[in-house]
Amino acid sequence: MNERDSFLRRLRSGLWGLPRPAIDDIIADYEGHFDAGRAAGRSDADVATALGDPSRLARELRAEAGLRRWEDERSLASALGVIVGVIGLAALDLFVILPVLIGIVTTLFAFLLVGLVACLGGGFALPFALVTNFPGFMGDRLQAALLSLGVLGGGASLTAFCVLFTIGLVNLLVRYGRAHYRLITAGSNGRLRD
Repeated sequence: MNERDSFLRRLRSGLWGLPRPAIDDIIADYEGHFDAGRAAGRSDADVATALGDPSRLARELRAEAGLRRWEDERSLASALGVIVGVIGLAALDLFVILPVLIGIVTTLFAFLLVGLVACLGGGFALPFALVTNFPGFMGDRLQAALLSLGVLGGGASLTAFCVLFTIGLVNLLVRYGRAHYRLITAGSNGRLRD
Protein backbone atom coordinates (compact mmCIF):
# COMPACT_ATOMS: atom_id res chain seq x y z
CA MET A 1 0.00 0.00 0.00
CA ASN A 2 1.44 3.36 -0.97
CA GLU A 3 1.46 6.57 1.08
CA ARG A 4 -1.57 8.00 -0.68
CA ASP A 5 -3.80 4.99 -0.01
CA SER A 6 -2.58 4.70 3.56
CA PHE A 7 -3.22 8.39 4.24
CA LEU A 8 -6.70 8.34 2.70
CA ARG A 9 -7.65 5.10 4.49
CA ARG A 10 -6.61 6.52 7.88
CA LEU A 11 -8.41 9.78 7.12
CA ARG A 12 -11.60 7.95 6.10
CA SER A 13 -11.56 5.78 9.22
CA GLY A 14 -11.07 8.86 11.39
CA LEU A 15 -14.09 10.56 9.81
CA TRP A 16 -16.41 7.74 10.86
CA GLY A 17 -19.71 9.11 12.09
CA LEU A 18 -19.92 12.05 9.70
CA PRO A 19 -22.56 11.96 6.94
CA ARG A 20 -21.46 9.85 3.99
CA PRO A 21 -21.58 12.74 1.45
CA ALA A 22 -19.40 14.88 3.72
CA ILE A 23 -16.84 12.08 4.04
CA ASP A 24 -16.83 11.56 0.26
CA ASP A 25 -16.32 15.30 -0.33
CA ILE A 26 -13.43 15.43 2.14
CA ILE A 27 -11.74 12.35 0.66
CA ALA A 28 -12.18 13.76 -2.86
CA ASP A 29 -10.63 17.03 -1.69
CA TYR A 30 -7.57 15.24 -0.29
CA GLU A 31 -7.27 13.03 -3.37
CA GLY A 32 -7.07 16.32 -5.26
CA HIS A 33 -4.16 17.37 -3.04
CA PHE A 34 -2.30 14.19 -3.97
CA ASP A 35 -3.11 14.64 -7.68
CA ALA A 36 -1.88 18.24 -7.61
CA GLY A 37 1.27 17.13 -5.80
CA ARG A 38 1.98 14.49 -8.43
CA ALA A 39 1.40 17.05 -11.20
CA ALA A 40 3.93 19.31 -9.49
CA GLY A 41 6.47 16.48 -9.36
CA ARG A 42 6.16 15.70 -5.67
CA SER A 43 5.98 12.18 -4.31
CA ASP A 44 2.97 10.86 -2.41
CA ALA A 45 5.13 10.64 0.70
CA ASP A 46 6.00 14.36 0.44
CA VAL A 47 2.34 15.31 0.00
CA ALA A 48 1.28 13.12 2.93
CA THR A 49 3.97 14.67 5.12
CA ALA A 50 2.87 18.18 4.13
CA LEU A 51 -0.77 17.39 4.91
CA GLY A 52 0.11 16.12 8.39
CA ASP A 53 -1.18 13.30 10.52
CA PRO A 54 -4.43 11.98 9.02
CA SER A 55 -5.80 10.95 12.42
CA ARG A 56 -5.27 14.45 13.79
CA LEU A 57 -6.69 15.94 10.60
CA ALA A 58 -9.79 13.74 10.94
CA ARG A 59 -10.32 14.94 14.52
CA GLU A 60 -10.03 18.54 13.34
CA LEU A 61 -12.50 17.95 10.53
CA ARG A 62 -14.96 16.19 12.86
CA ALA A 63 -14.74 19.09 15.31
CA GLU A 64 -15.23 21.55 12.47
CA ALA A 65 -18.27 19.61 11.27
CA GLY A 66 -19.72 19.76 14.78
CA LEU A 67 -19.11 23.50 14.91
CA ARG A 68 -20.83 24.02 11.56
CA ARG A 69 -23.77 21.92 12.68
CA TRP A 70 -24.04 24.03 15.83
CA GLU A 71 -23.95 27.23 13.78
CA ASP A 72 -26.72 25.91 11.53
CA GLU A 73 -29.21 24.44 13.99
CA ARG A 74 -28.38 25.44 17.61
CA SER A 75 -29.76 22.33 19.28
CA LEU A 76 -28.69 20.21 22.24
CA ALA A 77 -27.48 17.45 19.92
CA SER A 78 -25.36 19.84 17.88
CA ALA A 79 -23.95 21.41 21.06
CA LEU A 80 -22.96 17.97 22.31
CA GLY A 81 -21.40 17.28 18.91
CA VAL A 82 -19.23 20.39 19.23
CA ILE A 83 -18.21 19.51 22.79
CA VAL A 84 -17.33 15.90 21.90
CA GLY A 85 -15.47 17.02 18.77
CA VAL A 86 -13.37 19.60 20.58
CA ILE A 87 -12.67 17.24 23.48
CA GLY A 88 -11.58 14.55 21.04
CA LEU A 89 -9.38 17.06 19.26
CA ALA A 90 -7.81 18.42 22.42
CA ALA A 91 -7.56 15.26 24.53
CA LEU A 92 -3.88 14.56 23.92
CA ASP A 93 -2.96 18.21 24.09
CA LEU A 94 -4.79 18.60 27.39
CA PHE A 95 -2.96 15.68 28.94
CA VAL A 96 0.38 17.14 27.90
CA ILE A 97 -0.20 20.86 28.23
CA LEU A 98 -2.70 21.11 31.08
CA PRO A 99 -0.36 19.84 33.85
CA VAL A 100 2.39 22.20 32.71
CA LEU A 101 -0.07 25.06 32.44
CA ILE A 102 -1.44 24.38 35.93
CA GLY A 103 2.10 24.48 37.35
CA ILE A 104 2.91 27.74 35.57
CA VAL A 105 -0.35 29.40 36.63
CA THR A 106 0.07 28.25 40.25
CA THR A 107 3.62 29.60 40.40
CA LEU A 108 2.56 32.83 38.72
CA PHE A 109 -0.28 33.28 41.21
CA ALA A 110 2.12 32.73 44.13
CA PHE A 111 4.53 35.36 42.79
CA LEU A 112 1.64 37.75 42.17
CA LEU A 113 0.49 37.34 45.78
CA VAL A 114 4.02 37.94 47.08
CA GLY A 115 4.32 41.04 44.89
CA LEU A 116 0.98 42.43 46.05
CA VAL A 117 1.75 41.77 49.73
CA ALA A 118 5.18 43.39 49.40
CA CYS A 119 3.68 46.36 47.56
CA LEU A 120 0.95 46.83 50.17
CA GLY A 121 3.36 46.25 53.05
CA GLY A 122 5.85 48.79 51.73
CA GLY A 123 3.08 51.29 51.07
CA PHE A 124 1.60 50.77 54.53
CA ALA A 125 4.99 51.07 56.27
CA LEU A 126 6.14 54.22 54.43
CA PRO A 127 4.05 56.76 56.38
CA PHE A 128 5.04 55.17 59.68
CA ALA A 129 8.70 55.25 58.65
CA LEU A 130 8.45 58.97 57.95
CA VAL A 131 6.66 59.82 61.21
CA THR A 132 8.35 57.52 63.68
CA ASN A 133 11.04 54.90 63.72
CA PHE A 134 10.05 51.22 63.52
CA PRO A 135 10.31 49.37 66.84
CA GLY A 136 13.53 47.38 66.89
CA PHE A 137 14.88 49.04 63.71
CA MET A 138 18.45 50.19 64.27
CA GLY A 139 18.54 52.84 61.53
CA ASP A 140 17.07 56.31 61.35
CA ARG A 141 13.83 57.48 59.69
CA LEU A 142 15.45 58.05 56.30
CA GLN A 143 16.76 54.47 56.21
CA ALA A 144 13.31 53.18 57.26
CA ALA A 145 11.66 55.28 54.54
CA LEU A 146 14.11 54.02 51.91
CA LEU A 147 13.57 50.44 53.07
CA SER A 148 9.80 50.93 52.80
CA LEU A 149 10.18 52.45 49.33
CA GLY A 150 12.42 49.53 48.30
CA VAL A 151 9.87 46.96 49.45
CA LEU A 152 7.08 48.95 47.75
CA GLY A 153 9.07 49.22 44.51
CA GLY A 154 10.09 45.55 44.58
CA GLY A 155 6.49 44.49 45.12
CA ALA A 156 5.28 46.75 42.32
CA SER A 157 7.96 45.38 39.99
CA LEU A 158 7.09 41.77 40.81
CA THR A 159 3.39 42.48 40.30
CA ALA A 160 4.07 44.20 36.96
CA PHE A 161 6.24 41.28 35.86
CA CYS A 162 3.44 38.85 36.73
CA VAL A 163 0.93 40.89 34.73
CA LEU A 164 3.26 41.04 31.71
CA PHE A 165 3.99 37.32 31.98
CA THR A 166 0.24 36.60 32.11
CA ILE A 167 -0.33 38.65 28.96
CA GLY A 168 2.49 36.78 27.22
CA LEU A 169 1.10 33.43 28.36
CA VAL A 170 -2.36 34.26 27.03
CA ASN A 171 -0.85 35.37 23.71
CA LEU A 172 1.12 32.13 23.54
CA LEU A 173 -2.01 30.07 24.19
CA VAL A 174 -3.88 31.95 21.46
CA ARG A 175 -1.07 31.26 19.00
CA TYR A 176 -1.03 27.63 20.05
CA GLY A 177 -4.77 27.40 19.53
CA ARG A 178 -4.55 28.98 16.09
CA ALA A 179 -1.73 26.68 15.09
CA HIS A 180 -3.48 23.52 16.22
CA TYR A 181 -7.18 24.11 15.77
CA ARG A 182 -8.65 25.27 12.52
CA LEU A 183 -11.92 25.94 14.30
CA ILE A 184 -10.79 29.47 15.09
CA THR A 185 -10.86 30.50 11.45
CA ALA A 186 -14.37 30.33 10.04
CA GLY A 187 -14.82 28.10 7.06
CA SER A 188 -11.32 26.74 6.86
CA ASN A 189 -11.25 26.86 3.04
CA GLY A 190 -14.78 25.45 2.81
CA ARG A 191 -13.71 21.84 3.04
CA LEU A 192 -16.95 20.60 4.56
CA ARG A 193 -20.07 20.91 2.52
CA ASP A 194 -23.25 19.50 4.08
